[in-house]
Amino acid sequence: MRFSPLLAAAALLLALTGCAQAVVVEPAADAENAQCADVVVRLPDSVPGRSGDLELRETNAQGTGAWGSPTAAILSCGVPAPDPTSTLICVSADGVDWLLDESKAPSILYTSYGREPAVQVIIDQDQAAPGAVLFELAGAVKYTEQLSECTTVADSL
Repeated sequence: MRFSPLLAAAALLLALTGCAQAVVVEPAADAENAQCADVVVRLPDSVPGRSGDLELRETNAQGTGAWGSPTAAILSCGVPAPDPTSTLICVSADGVDWLLDESKAPSILYTSYGREPAVQVIIDQDQAAPGAVLFELAGAVKYTEQLSECTTVADSL
């Protein structure tokens, strides 16, 4: 039996797309929270990378998202909410406050502050500009409940 070139090309395309591996991510303790589902369904198809857009990839765990190949950003919803801190910097991106942890540079860990469930994003700053990625993710993270926000020294005077 002989295959047509078009059928052979279609079979090759299916074989190639079937080989894409899901990004392995450990689910957060509260990943089954309904608000995490609200976040994940609203994740952007891509985030800005240093050399072009980084496409959303499939992950193996509920409440997660990943972008880029190799992976440049990983999101986990349902992580423990952080307590107020005087040691981590708080940054805001499009109405979402994030605590910034640079202890594992060049990867930077951001944890949403004042939101339940909390969302954590690990960004490889060699592959993506963290601020641009956080702005892209803010639309999805806003679907978590905001309970408080970061304060400044001026707020406490």
